[in-house]
Amino acid sequence: MNAVKKAPWFAYFPKDYRWSAAVSITYSCSFWGASTMGEIHSACKNLHNKLGNDNAWFREWIKLADRIRALGLDAEKKKNTLTAAAYHKRACMYYQMGERFRTPKDKIANSAYKKSLDSFKRYSKLVDSPKIEHVEIPFEKNKKLPAIFIHAQNTRKKRPPVVVSFDGFDISKEIQYMLGVEDLIKRGISVLAVDAPGNGEAIRFRNLYLRHDHEVAGSAAIDYLERRKDVDSKKVGVMAISLGGYYAPRNASMEKRFKACVAWGGIWNYHETWKKRIEAEYKTALSVPGHHLTWIMNTKTVDEALKKLEPFKLDGVVQKMRCPFLLTHGEGDQQISIQTAKKLLNAVGSKDKTLRIFKGNETGAQHCQADNSTVGAHYIYDWLKSKLNA
Repeated sequence: MNAVKKAPWFAYFPKDYRWSAAVSITYSCSFWGASTMGEIHSACKNLHNKLGNDNAWFREWIKLADRIRALGLDAEKKKNTLTAAAYHKRACMYYQMGERFRTPKDKIANSAYKKSLDSFKRYSKLVDSPKIEHVEIPFEKNKKLPAIFIHAQNTRKKRPPVVVSFDGFDISKEIQYMLGVEDLIKRGISVLAVDAPGNGEAIRFRNLYLRHDHEVAGSAAIDYLERRKDVDSKKVGVMAISLGGYYAPRNASMEKRFKACVAWGGIWNYHETWKKRIEAEYKTALSVPGHHLTWIMNTKTVDEALKKLEPFKLDGVVQKMRCPFLLTHGEGDQQISIQTAKKLLNAVGSKDKTLRIFKGNETGAQHCQADNSTVGAHYIYDWLKSKLNA
């Protein structure tokens, strides 16, 4: 259990930051139909006396996910496609929220994750809007990155702008979708949501581990988009959430084909961030268990993981950025300080750069606006629409 100072905003488990953060994300996604309040409560109501017991967390959430998935399968058999789609969308979210704390990943965890992928694919096939494609992005030698391409809406352009959306430290392309992609495409922008090395399917089933040179994934994504005839490959933006505050700025600084960049949360020196967390024996605000680090870095020890994290620094990199840049941050972010966000903004070389800090009285003050993702998402999406001339 990673107890932290009690915050003046919503926390389902006031004494456990990590569990509360997961619940907040899931609650926020209810705006886009990825969860319901009653279903979340049904998974969490029996966990208050089991704080920190991630096995109990896994059991309750997977039990919920299995129940919702069964309802979706039953609705499919009855040809109630819209009902089935809604159930499968929520089942995907619940499976992934249940599985996220179970590391190292075992057969049981991987089985749950595969159900989440199948649930999302069923959802995407059952809905006629939005139009969703599951695609593979060629990546290095004989490798591919799994991704979801979501087509732009409300536009007459045959080649609308497109945004490449990357994960965070513990997010997936499906959760990226749940965090409001449906609203971004309504602004006339297509989205390519990618599981890059270290995330989602890429790490679980393709052994692609986290790496500091994230622009290799960004370049691969643009190479793929340049081969499509239904996007404007001259108007490609990049955005990413949480640790994505490292990914997106690095991509936009090293890959000049990106024409706009959004860091949904600030990162500056990720090696230093984890060094402090380890020195605190993980008794601080963390979104996942501490041992998630060694898994995602493919190391046996924390010291080896820290060594691999040494290049995860943006100083000397973001000074090269030239495209418009947006950084959003919460004033009450317990994982990453506002000072860190300001360091990033000040160092970015772009002339057009904006820092939007969400305050407690407007909600969205938690890490990456987890307590109200809509305010962060809508601000970001309007900014992207403006910068990419959607």
